[in-house]
Amino acid sequence: MSDNANLLEKRARLLGPAYRLFYDKPVHLVRGEGVWLYDADGSRYLDMYNNVPHVGHCHPRVVHAISEQLGTLNTHTRYLHGNVLTFAERLTATLPDELGIAMFSCTGSEANELALRIARTCTGGTGIIVVDNAYHGNTYTLAQVSTSYESDEGKPLTVETVAPPDAYRGEFLGDEAGERYAQDIERAIESLRSRGVHPAAFMIDTIVSSNGILDVPETYLRRAAEIIRSAGGLFIADEVQPGFGRTGTTFWGFEQHGFVPDIVTMGKPIGNGHPLAATVTRSDLIEQFASKTRYFNTFGGNPVSAAAGIAVLDVIEEERLQQNALEVGDHLIAELRSLAERDERIGDIRGSGLFIGVDLVADRISREPATDLAAAAINALRDNGVLTSTIGKHANILKLRPPTCLSRDDADYFLEKFEAVFAGL
Repeated sequence: MSDNANLLEKRARLLGPAYRLFYDKPVHLVRGEGVWLYDADGSRYLDMYNNVPHVGHCHPRVVHAISEQLGTLNTHTRYLHGNVLTFAERLTATLPDELGIAMFSCTGSEANELALRIARTCTGGTGIIVVDNAYHGNTYTLAQVSTSYESDEGKPLTVETVAPPDAYRGEFLGDEAGERYAQDIERAIESLRSRGVHPAAFMIDTIVSSNGILDVPETYLRRAAEIIRSAGGLFIADEVQPGFGRTGTTFWGFEQHGFVPDIVTMGKPIGNGHPLAATVTRSDLIEQFASKTRYFNTFGGNPVSAAAGIAVLDVIEEERLQQNALEVGDHLIAELRSLAERDERIGDIRGSGLFIGVDLVADRISREPATDLAAAAINALRDNGVLTSTIGKHANILKLRPPTCLSRDDADYFLEKFEAVFAGL
C-alpha cells in the first residue's frame, strides 16, 4: 500500500511550499504505459492531461533509442556527432523552408529565452508583447512575461500585454474580432514607445492554452505578424503545447493561420519526456545573432536527446498520430458538444485534435465562469480513474490534452466517466 501521508510530509520538508500538487487527494504514480498511469496501490488512471509523453508513456521505441545511445556515448555539441544533425534535418523538414536553423536546449523555458535573446539582438529593441495571462516559462525573464504567474513585482517597463483573442468570452466577438484584437497590438507598441522602449517581439502560444485553449480568430495571428514586423519586431510562435501534430489538422499550430513566424519554439513533447527543446528560425537572423554573440548549451542537442527526438518523429509518422489526433479529437469534440446540448453548465467546447477545452459556466447567457464546479469535476474524475486539470484565468475550463495515441475506445471511456461524474455534481 502507498504511504501518501509520509510522502506528503517529506515533500513539504524537503521541497518546500513553492511546489504545487494536483487534486485534493494527490496521486502517487509509479508506472505509465501508453495513455494509462498506475498508482502505488495498483489503480489505473486514464491520462487526459499530459502532453509531455506525446506518443505515449514509456513508448518502447523512444525508451530503446535513449537506452541504446546512453550506453554508447553522450556528450555535447562542441564535438561532431551525426545524431544532432540528423535530428535537426528531420525537425526542420516539418517546418516552412524559411525556418531552417535549429538550436537545441533542454526545456521550453530555455527555448523561449533563446528566442527572446535572438529577437533583442537582431532588432536592437527590448520590448516584449504577450497576451494577458500568458505562460512561456520559468526563467527570470520569462516569469516577467508569463503574466499567469501571481507576482507582486508587476510588469517591467519592457513588457506590455494585450487582450487574449477570446472569441467566446472576450471583448471582441464576431467576424471583426481578429482585426480588433490585432489592433490591440498596435496600442501595445505605442505604449512601449511612450516609455522609450523599442519593440523586439510579439510572443504567443498559438492555441493560447493558458487562457483556455481559445478558438483564435482566423485573421489574428497573420495580422499580428504584419503589425509587429512593421514596428521592427519579430513574431515568436511558442509551439511547446500545440506542436507535433497535436491539433490534428496541421503539424504546427501556426500553420492553421496561413503565415510563417520568424522564430518557432518547442519543448515538452519533442522528446516524449526526455529533457529536450528547440528554437528554430531563419538563417539571416542567426547570422546577425552570431555576429554579436554566441550560443552554447551543455546538454542541449546531446546524442541521447537527439536520439529521443528522432524516435518521437519516427513514431508520429509511422503510427499516424497526427491523423489519430484529428480523428479521435473530432469524435471527442462531437460527443462533448452533444452533452453540452443537454447540460447548460457546459458553456463551450473548443479546440482542435487532442487539445480540447471544456468551458464550465454558472450561466450560459452571462458566461460567468464556474470555477468551483470545475474544481469539483477534476477531483471527481480523479476519484473515478481519469486525470485532467483546469486552465484559464478563472480556472473554470477543463483541459483535455492526452497523449496522441489515445484511441477511440479510450475516448469513449473518458466520455462515459465524464458524463457520469458530471451528472453527480
